[in-house]
Amino acid sequence: MEIKKQIELNGRTLAISTGKVAKQADGSVMVRYGDTMVLATVVSAHEPNEGQDYFPLQVEYREKIAAAGKIPGGFFKREGRPTEKEILSSRLIDRPIRPLFPDGYMNETQLLVTVYSSDQENDSDVLGGIGASAALMVSDVPWHGPISEVRVGRINDEWIINPTYQQLDESDINVIVAGTSESVVMVEGESREIGEDEMLAALKVAHDAIKQINEMQLELAREAGKAKREFQKAEPDEQMVQEVRDLVEEKIRSNNRTAGTKEERSQRRAEIEQKTLETFAEKYPEQESVIKDIIHDIEKADMREMILSESKRLDGRGLSDIRTISCEVGLLPRTHGSALFTRGETQSLTSVTLGTKMDQQLIEGLLPEYQKRFMLHYNFPPFCVGEVGRVMGPGRREIGHGNLAERALQYVLPDDNEFAYTLRIVSDILESNGSSSMATVCAGSLALMDGGVPVKKAVAGIAMGLIKEDNRVAVLSDILGDEDHLGDMDFKVAGTMDGITSFQMDIKIEGISFEVMEQALAQAKEGRMHILEAMNRTIAEPRTSISKHAPSLITLRIPVDAIGGVIGPGGKTIRNIIAETGTEINIDQDGTVTIAALTKESGDKAREIIEKMTEQPEVGKVYEGTVKRIMDFGAFVEFLPGTEGLVHISQLDTNRVEKVSDVVKLGDKFDVKLMKIDSEGRYNLSRKAVITGEEPGAQDEGEGRERRRDRGDRDRRKSRRPNR
Repeated sequence: MEIKKQIELNGRTLAISTGKVAKQADGSVMVRYGDTMVLATVVSAHEPNEGQDYFPLQVEYREKIAAAGKIPGGFFKREGRPTEKEILSSRLIDRPIRPLFPDGYMNETQLLVTVYSSDQENDSDVLGGIGASAALMVSDVPWHGPISEVRVGRINDEWIINPTYQQLDESDINVIVAGTSESVVMVEGESREIGEDEMLAALKVAHDAIKQINEMQLELAREAGKAKREFQKAEPDEQMVQEVRDLVEEKIRSNNRTAGTKEERSQRRAEIEQKTLETFAEKYPEQESVIKDIIHDIEKADMREMILSESKRLDGRGLSDIRTISCEVGLLPRTHGSALFTRGETQSLTSVTLGTKMDQQLIEGLLPEYQKRFMLHYNFPPFCVGEVGRVMGPGRREIGHGNLAERALQYVLPDDNEFAYTLRIVSDILESNGSSSMATVCAGSLALMDGGVPVKKAVAGIAMGLIKEDNRVAVLSDILGDEDHLGDMDFKVAGTMDGITSFQMDIKIEGISFEVMEQALAQAKEGRMHILEAMNRTIAEPRTSISKHAPSLITLRIPVDAIGGVIGPGGKTIRNIIAETGTEINIDQDGTVTIAALTKESGDKAREIIEKMTEQPEVGKVYEGTVKRIMDFGAFVEFLPGTEGLVHISQLDTNRVEKVSDVVKLGDKFDVKLMKIDSEGRYNLSRKAVITGEEPGAQDEGEGRERRRDRGDRDRRKSRRPNR
C-alpha cells in the first residue's frame, strides 16, 4: 500500500511516497517536486565481507535523458558513464549521509538515486538527497537520520528556497544546504561576493526549511518504516586496549608535540606502530588491524586534547596562524599563463590556456544543450602525498575539488563580449598536506593575472577546521591533512577582498551551532585577507597583454542578412577564407564574428576580407575595383566582393573616351568612387571623379551634358547623310 506525505515549499508541493514501486529494495521512495520525480532506493548486505576494515558505501545519482523527453546524443543512443553533473550530485548526497551510519558498520551498502521525470525548472539534485534519506528511514538499515537538502537563492534581498533555474540566473547566491533537525551538516555553493553575515543568514533560512522536510520523513517512517536491524560495534578486548595505551601513549604525545614536516611525523608514527605490532605479535596474534585502530584512537584523542587545552597544533602553529606562503608566476614559458602557489606543504602548479569559441565544451543533459566557456580541471597524482598509485581518469574527489575552485573564480572573469577567449585552468597538485582545492583557487587566480586575463579581482581560498568536545571549541585556520582527518569539520571559504565567491562545509558531528559557524566565518575572512596580501605582493593586477603564444582574437559585427554570404554554399566561402588566411573563424547567429589567428597579419587579412564582403556600399567613398565586364557604354567593375557597379564611358577618364576598350581591359584594377545608388539599387561609379576630386551630385549634371553632347553629335551626323 502506498503511503504519501507532502508539504508546500516555495509555492510548490514536495511529496514523498513509498510502498508502490521498487518494493524488493530494503527501502525505496519516490520524491516529487513540481513535475520532477526522483526514485531513491537502498540495499545493504546483512553481513560484512570477511577482513573488511572500511565502510563500502556506494552512492550513485543518475539522470535518465528520457526524463526530459529527449534521446541521448552519440552513436549508442543510451546513457553512458556518469556526467560531471551526476558525479557532483552523487557527492552532494553521499557527504551528509555517510557520517550518520553507525560507527563500525561495515556492511556493503548501495544507494541508487534516479531521475525519471524532469520539468526542467527544478533541479533534482536536492530531491536526491531527500530521497536517499527517506529511503534509509523507511528501511531496516541502521542509520541516524533523517537529513534533508534544500537549495537557497536570493533575488532583490528576498530569500528563496529551491529556486528554479530561471530564478538562479537572477540570484546572487546558489547554495545547497543539508542538515539534521538539530544542525547543518553540509554546505556547498557559490555567490557573487556576499558577506559572511549574509552567508550565515542563508544557512538559517535553509535550516528552517530542512526541519520541516525532516519532520515529514519522520512521519513517513513512523507509518511505513521497517524495524531496524540489530547492530552492535565489535569492541576490542579492554586488557589489550590498556596494554597498548600504556606502551604508546607517551610516544604518541611526544610525536604530536614535536614540530616537523608531515613526512617526519608519519615516519615516527610508523615506527611506533611497527614496534607495537612486534611487541604484541605473540600475545595477540592476528590482531594487527585492531591494534592499529587503537593507536589511531589514542593519537586522535591526544591531538584533539592538545589543541583544546594547549592551543597548540601538530606543526607548532597557533589556532589562527597561516602557514608560510610562496607565490611565483610565469614559470612555464609556452603556456599562456602559469603560477606556482605553495602554502606550507601544499603546492599547486597551475596553467591557463586561452582558446577560441571552437574550444568551448558542449554540455548535454536534462537541460537544453549549452556551451561552457570556462573550465577548471584539478589533478591529484599519487606522488603528491608520497604514495604509489594507479594513474587513471579523474576520480569523484578530483572532479568535486575542481568544481569548487571553478565556482570560486568564475565570478571575477570578464564578460564574453569584453574578452572572447575560452578559458581552461589546469591545477596539478605537486604536494599535499591539507586544502589543495583552496591552493588551486589561489594558483588559478595568479595564473589568470599572469596570462593577461582582465579579471576583476584576485581570489583566495582557505580551509578551516574544528575540534569540539562538549562545550570546548577550537576553530583552526589553514588546516593540515591530519587535522582534517581527526577533526570535526572541513570548512572551505574562497573569495575576494569584498566577499565570498564559493563555499563548502562538511561537518562530522551533530550539534554545531550557528555561533560556532559565525566564529569560523570571521576567522576564515581574516585568513583570506592574509593570503590575498601575499598574492598581491607577487602580482596585483592582470598583465596588460596576453602571451605571444596565445591566439590573437579579433571580433567584429556583420549584418545578420550577410551571414549566409560569408559562409557561402555548403560553407565553401568561409572554408576558403580560413585556408587562405590560416585562421579560425566563428560566426554567431547575431552576426558576431570571432577570428582567431596565430599572427596579427593573418588575423587582419581575414578581417579585411570579411569586412569587404559585408561592407555596405557608401556614396562618396573610394574603392579599389576590378573590371569584370566591358560594354559599349561602359565597364562593370567589382568594387566590393560580389558587388558590381557601372563606370559609364563618360566617367572613365578626364578626356573624351571613344571606345571603352581603349582605356580599360578585363581584370584591370583601379580606384573608383561611388557617386550614386539609383532607385533600382544599381551602383554608379566614377574613375574620373577620383582623378578630379569630383563629389557625388555633380555627376548627374556632367552625365547630362555628356548625353546632350552625344545626342548633338548624332544629330549632326544624321543631317549630313544624303537623302535616299
